[in-house]
Amino acid sequence: MKKAAGSKSTTSKAAAKPAPKKKAPAKPAAGKTSTEGIDRWLFKSEPDVFSWEMLKKCGRKGEPWDGVRNFLARNNMRAMKKGDLGFFYHSNEGKEIVGIVEVIKEAHPDPKDDTGKWQCVTVAAVADLPKPVTLADAKANDKLSKMSLVTSMRLSVQPVTTAEWNEVLRMGGLDPKALSKK
Repeated sequence: MKKAAGSKSTTSKAAAKPAPKKKAPAKPAAGKTSTEGIDRWLFKSEPDVFSWEMLKKCGRKGEPWDGVRNFLARNNMRAMKKGDLGFFYHSNEGKEIVGIVEVIKEAHPDPKDDTGKWQCVTVAAVADLPKPVTLADAKANDKLSKMSLVTSMRLSVQPVTTAEWNEVLRMGGLDPKALSKK
């Protein structure tokens, strides 16, 4: 363990040194989120580029969530585990959560990246949301006021808390127990 800069020892060589204090875990920097313990996510896609219907046609083989070029979004994918669930969100057109996906392959090299620094996960469609939840609905719901979808709208891959997950499912007409992790 490193000694704190500028600290001085006032004990003699014969005296026992007190044990160093343990540092509290660092809090995420402003604008950053910790993904520790998160197993629910939100994936954004422009429906004219890759839609919910296109993912459903891929079946259980799923599709790599490739092309992401944002370090925080990439790091969120690195934190994902096989079996994690997420919302599929149509951005730009529709601006609504339309389905549920499952991570079927953990972070692996992005097939569209020649540099080797970008990774992606592979996701498969699990269920339609019976009633899509719009961005306007999410913003109007006080229970979702801290959700990344509302506060960090440009981030393409976002963590979702359990409370947010359950509230969006309620709004969309799905029972959270029906979507328990496999």
